[in-house]
Amino acid sequence: MVQFRLPKHSQVQKGNVFKATSDSPTLRTFSIYRWNPEDGKNPRMDEFTIDIKESGPMVLDALLYIKNNIDSTLTFRRSCREGVCGSCAMNVDGTNTLACLKHVDDISGPVRITPLPHMEVMKDLVPDLRHAFKQYASIKPWVQNPDDPKRERKQSKEDRAKLDGLWECVLCFSCTTSCPSYWWNGDKYLGPATLLQAYRFIADSRDTKTKERLDSLEDPFSLYRCHSIMNCTNTCPKGLNPAKAIGSIKKMMVER
Repeated sequence: MVQFRLPKHSQVQKGNVFKATSDSPTLRTFSIYRWNPEDGKNPRMDEFTIDIKESGPMVLDALLYIKNNIDSTLTFRRSCREGVCGSCAMNVDGTNTLACLKHVDDISGPVRITPLPHMEVMKDLVPDLRHAFKQYASIKPWVQNPDDPKRERKQSKEDRAKLDGLWECVLCFSCTTSCPSYWWNGDKYLGPATLLQAYRFIADSRDTKTKERLDSLEDPFSLYRCHSIMNCTNTCPKGLNPAKAIGSIKKMMVER
């Protein structure tokens, strides 16, 4: 039988344990992925037990409490704390989500927190998103229209409604990093987040470059690596449907 093992230095080890100093009934344990590229050590899972009444109800509240009161070296991204910026995307309890929108009470048992999967890790819970944003830039995410109007370009209510479910994307890449096709073909497949944004501009009545946008996606990998398994839609913390947007692009490809 063939046996597959992770490289020695990639195996996640048991880390430090920080116990609570009280016996409050609202204690919760957080198991958090830690890795520092500068110390040459294997990644580890540290455990922190804290009183949620002191930290706040959301996973991000707990992370901030741990960083401010227990271990200041804990590294993660965060900004708006309102589910608008997408900065605090991570895997919580096995699901990609935004830490600021994930309620601790929605999780039973220890709360396991790791970085977004299948992305290179810069440190602790911080993934390297440079490649993902480069792919996003490749679809030219702005309205392309050679006209030079003297006033704003107006839309009908019907045309504006076509953008609902698209413009709300905050580019957290929770959907992209939940997609197996992106795991294996991330160098060529654009992934759900970027393709949803591509459709957002294809569907925009003010944009006049639909043909060029579709032409840029007409290859075996950029679009067609999507196999509609719906991981992207199931994990989106904003409740959007990237799979539907990708399906709409495929339909336009066939119809044109």
